[in-house]
Amino acid sequence: MGCCECLRCCGRRDPRPRTVWLGHPEKRDQRYPRNVINNQKYNFFTFLPGVLFNQFKYFFNLYFLLLACSQFVVEMRLGALYTYWVPLGFVLAVTVIREATEEIRCYMRDKEVNSQIYSKLTARGTVKVKSSNIQVGDLIIVEKNQRVPADMIFLRTSEKNGSCFLRTDQLDGETDWKLRLPVTCTQRLPTASDLLQIRSYVYAEEPNIDIHNFVGTFTREDSDPPVNESLSIENTLWASTVIASGTVVGVVLYTGRELRSVMNTSNPRSKIGLFDLEVNCLTKILFGALVVVSLVMVALQHFAGRWYLQIIRFLLLFSNIIPISLRVNLDMGKIVYSWVIRRDSKIPGTVVRSSTIPEQLGRISYLLTDKTGTLTQNEMVFKRLHLGTVAYGLDSMDEVQSHIFSIYTQQSQDPPALKGVTLATKVRKTMSSRVHEAVKAIALCHNVTPVYESNGVTDQAEAERHYEDSCRVYQASSPDEVALVQWTESVGLTLVGRDQSSMQLRTPGGQILNFTILQIFPFTYESKRMGIIVRDESTGEITFYMKGADVVMAGIVQYNDWLEEECGNMAREGLRVLVVAKKSLTEEQYQDFEARYVQAKLSVHDRSLKVATVIESLEMEMELLCLTGVEDQLQTDVRPTLETLRNAGIKVWMLTGDKLETATCTAKNAHLVTRTQDIHIFRLVTNRGEAHLELNAFRRKHDCALVISGDSLEVCLKYYEYEFMELACQCPAVVCCRCAPTQKAQIVRLLQERTGKLTCAVGDGGNDVSMIQEADCGVGVEGKEGKQASLAADFSITQFKHLGRLLMVHGRNSYKRSAALSQFVIHRSLCISTMQAVFSSVFYFASVPLYQGFLIIGYSTIYTMFPVFSLVLDKDVKSEVAMLYPELYKDLLKGRPLSYKTFLIWVLISIYQGSIIMYGALLLFESEFVHIVAISFTSLILTELLMVALTIQTWHWLMIVAELLSLSCYIASLVFLHEFIDVYFIATLSFLWKVTVITLVSCLPLYVLKYLRRRFSPPSYSKLTS
Repeated sequence: MGCCECLRCCGRRDPRPRTVWLGHPEKRDQRYPRNVINNQKYNFFTFLPGVLFNQFKYFFNLYFLLLACSQFVVEMRLGALYTYWVPLGFVLAVTVIREATEEIRCYMRDKEVNSQIYSKLTARGTVKVKSSNIQVGDLIIVEKNQRVPADMIFLRTSEKNGSCFLRTDQLDGETDWKLRLPVTCTQRLPTASDLLQIRSYVYAEEPNIDIHNFVGTFTREDSDPPVNESLSIENTLWASTVIASGTVVGVVLYTGRELRSVMNTSNPRSKIGLFDLEVNCLTKILFGALVVVSLVMVALQHFAGRWYLQIIRFLLLFSNIIPISLRVNLDMGKIVYSWVIRRDSKIPGTVVRSSTIPEQLGRISYLLTDKTGTLTQNEMVFKRLHLGTVAYGLDSMDEVQSHIFSIYTQQSQDPPALKGVTLATKVRKTMSSRVHEAVKAIALCHNVTPVYESNGVTDQAEAERHYEDSCRVYQASSPDEVALVQWTESVGLTLVGRDQSSMQLRTPGGQILNFTILQIFPFTYESKRMGIIVRDESTGEITFYMKGADVVMAGIVQYNDWLEEECGNMAREGLRVLVVAKKSLTEEQYQDFEARYVQAKLSVHDRSLKVATVIESLEMEMELLCLTGVEDQLQTDVRPTLETLRNAGIKVWMLTGDKLETATCTAKNAHLVTRTQDIHIFRLVTNRGEAHLELNAFRRKHDCALVISGDSLEVCLKYYEYEFMELACQCPAVVCCRCAPTQKAQIVRLLQERTGKLTCAVGDGGNDVSMIQEADCGVGVEGKEGKQASLAADFSITQFKHLGRLLMVHGRNSYKRSAALSQFVIHRSLCISTMQAVFSSVFYFASVPLYQGFLIIGYSTIYTMFPVFSLVLDKDVKSEVAMLYPELYKDLLKGRPLSYKTFLIWVLISIYQGSIIMYGALLLFESEFVHIVAISFTSLILTELLMVALTIQTWHWLMIVAELLSLSCYIASLVFLHEFIDVYFIATLSFLWKVTVITLVSCLPLYVLKYLRRRFSPPSYSKLTS
């Protein structure tokens, strides 16, 4: 598939508008891309060149390639060819195998999505078709709860009301379900197969990035006269959305890379860790040192003879200064860290998809998280009903139930007027009627439709006739509304039926109440409220019910002294508050309103303004009934996890596609904004002047969380990018709401550019993919909503709370271990280079190698490889301690484990030890040159093993095994090394005491220094472990 993509990319043209004939993909006017999802970095042809290019763009690897190639020139040859080519080949093989396994995994995941089966309408009936074989013009049937495979125009639905609901949170992050309408002409056809009998086409705009708009027309040619219908966003079914009701038929408009969801995601980039860049920088310094040493050696020979060849020979001789094994060790280390993360039983189901950047997890400064499905479960629960004088919580809902029950039982008995009614029952009665009014208002003022499905026992028609409880599900565009209606059902007033013009409620006694819907005013983001006018069929009363946000409702209801205070209290608990009010209308009042309303709707100029004015004439002096509090349940342990991250010095930003009120509620509820912090809600700004004033107002506030909408953010970034980012970065928390997917990625990019700090993005939906791929470290949460984000991420977790352990424990350990490992490998190679330098300078600056052939390869592999690599198992504190004291993580943000200071210390240690070993061997050897090699090499190996022991902080049984294994390997191999080492000399006592003395002089001072440092200046973690 990859190679086809590659060839197709070559012929990519600018997109044009298109005409699509229903059911006739062959009648196309241009070539369209195949409907395949492709998340791979390479294809079959680009894999090897791509991987090699990514390897050799490191200065490091390029240097070794040139070094190995130089050995083909006779004048420059310093030893056997294999001493240079074997290590390089091994490094590249490891890298290629690792990249290949990741690519194959990615290919398999894409294949799974591309192989999903759908039904397609053809002249031969319905046939099964793979998602990847769907073409523009195909008529595709999508079942309930199935993913829409391509961008389509909605033609038919099985729903009686002639519409369907879509779940779009994978596309735009909004939790509300969207109502979609089929093309009227095709919905009226008797059966779905008639779609193939008519001659019709859709004319659509060219593919673009805008998921909220669409312009097109539907034309049926064979009717008299021809039918023309305009198409808008309401008639579309975008790919990556999920059908929430009924079965739908659609015609495919866009496929493959022209899908709206694909155009909204950025191309995956190869992420290179900051740690790798730092190591790359250190190798450049080492290269500088190598050149300087070589020049000094030639200068001390007074540039005699063919001095330029001598320089090259010295460069090769000291090439060990830059260790080739560094790359191998670090890459193998990354594989170990990934394995440890996968095996951690405390964070089950965690997958490492990109094994190149585990160290990044240890240095995150900014965490950008999605809200829906990441911090919250996207499940609403009704928590509180407040009537001003009394409030009912979850534990007292049975009281509400008894009030409702008493109202309806009294109504049915209708007792004769009782004489001398006690005061208590009178109070109880007024309380019951107030509760009843509130519950009735909640049960009527909404946009929810009850739908009946067969459950195996009862079929659909029967369930609908008898209002069967077990078969009923509620459908609505917003989960809040469903929660409210489910709550009224739980207290005894059940919504059992609804169509365009009427609604039926069932009382606790089983009686059905009928209401006629006279007018409905839907919720909009501008008005922040919804209203409905209903007529009670039994009494003929007309009532206007309304519910909305407290900010707008406060001016609409009659004066009271508790609304503002209680709304504040409930909001602080993280509840979404709605204010419910009513107004009774007489028949005359309603008729007068209706006449004016119809008149306003017919006007051509300023229609929306006139309609709003007419509705506002009703919205006065309404009777306040109650407040409702609904909670969007948080994922488990979100609060402690955010608390841990904050204590670790990580700033958390929440980027969501959801509404401002909802986002602010969740931020408070999750304690993203602490109780003591103020929240500054950034006003909606549209131009430069407004943005300037608002930024100035924000600048005056201190320690204050910021809430800003996507539109205002865009204006601020356009005119005052630097000032805005500077202020935002000082905030303890930032919430961006109504963010488009590309905007999320833009914020990540700006944070990286402005602060230079590492960012981590967490999300669970398709709308988070761009942000996850842009961040230095992308974490996907495998949600109920599919796997799109977790597949595109570098790390995939099953719950948000696992993020704490992933960063505090695994991130911290990976970074500290890699830092220790890299510096130790550098130390190992600097030691031997120092010895070579001393050796050359003593023997009149001759460019002769001290150790030949296998000794040099064995030194950095079989003799010291295992103990040095065992540093990847080292840890300074237990994982429980790292979780308990997140402040330990804060230390790493300064990058201290690997800095110029630590690097310099290791360089000095290497020079000291290399010089001691070499001068010691030169002082103590007696007659033969071979003895120098034997004494110095043995001392060098022992010194390395002792230094590993000195560096380790927590011993692991594998470390001890590694030390002993290396030592025994060396001793065993001495038998084969007779050409380099005199075996008879090794067996003598004089050899043993000389080696012991040299090793002690090179290591003992360092052990003493370590003890003194531990005693007088202990590191922060040692206080916790003692």
